[in-house]
Amino acid sequence: MKTSDFYFDLPDELIAQVPIEDRSSSKLMVLDKNTGEIEHKIFKDVIEYLNPGDCLVLNNTRVIPARLIGEKVDTGGKIEFLLLKRTEEDTWQALVKPGKRAKVGTKFSFGEGKLIGEVVGLAEEGSRIIKFHYEGIFEQVLDELGNMPLPPYITARLEEKERYQTVYSKHNGSAAAPTAGLHFTEELLQKIKDKGVEIAFVTLHVGLGTFRPVKVDDVLNHEMHSEYYMVHKEAADKINTAKQNGNKVICVGTTSCRTVESACDEDGFVKETSGWTNIFIYPGYKFKVVDNLITNFHLPESTLIMLVSALVNKEAVLNAYDVAVKERYRFFSFGDAMIIK
Repeated sequence: MKTSDFYFDLPDELIAQVPIEDRSSSKLMVLDKNTGEIEHKIFKDVIEYLNPGDCLVLNNTRVIPARLIGEKVDTGGKIEFLLLKRTEEDTWQALVKPGKRAKVGTKFSFGEGKLIGEVVGLAEEGSRIIKFHYEGIFEQVLDELGNMPLPPYITARLEEKERYQTVYSKHNGSAAAPTAGLHFTEELLQKIKDKGVEIAFVTLHVGLGTFRPVKVDDVLNHEMHSEYYMVHKEAADKINTAKQNGNKVICVGTTSCRTVESACDEDGFVKETSGWTNIFIYPGYKFKVVDNLITNFHLPESTLIMLVSALVNKEAVLNAYDVAVKERYRFFSFGDAMIIK
């Protein structure tokens, strides 16, 4: 299976730079995974495809302001950190730019010394292990000094930080938003509950590895970065009840999908658990839990479009993407959505 099999042409002007004003008014493509048939709707119409007894699974991770701009303590040379994941108390794995300045033992200052980061080790793909020194509470210091880590394809300034958070975000830890969830409003979620749909919250702290391009020719040689996930008993019970009663489990986003597929046994029974997952879902994978998926439109040759192609089939997905381009759907993080029914 070749990475190039998942390529499609995408005009730059279709990459959404800013979120639309009303979260739930984005376009919604409806793709039938059995027939390949396509319909065009508005996102708030998603409720039509959710039935009483179904379980909607949402990732309630919260994006941290993980981008830090500072300077080298001894020379004043500029540096940028992008925090990827916490490895220990006050210790993080981070991308550092320019990396040549970040030798082990080097210290960097942020906010005129409010936060000091010391390089204490090297990690995969040129990232660094950083030990932070500060006074007070780390999250408060980071909130004061850090910036939202928007993906590189978004060049416009984000005027309101909360627009890169879901309305149900709760647990700090992500380097990127679970973007399929950005379309939901509190009002829409309430209507979904009132219809009799169960809502289950799981947590997966999204790392940037999710969005990185696949650099190998053979898909099977790609290695996913590990990400921390957590499933509480209440969520597991809701998902299992839906499955046992013959109802559907609908995941919002590829991160929710990978979480429940990581947290289940071979029979699709989801258990209360937490840990690290590097699950890689591509065509040929047999889903144990997920029936339907709500997702955004993804990068060509990405692990995300491979996951979507595993749930439907590659030909139907690439055809849907061609239609999306022709119909001027907006792509990526602040773009439009698709539900695979």
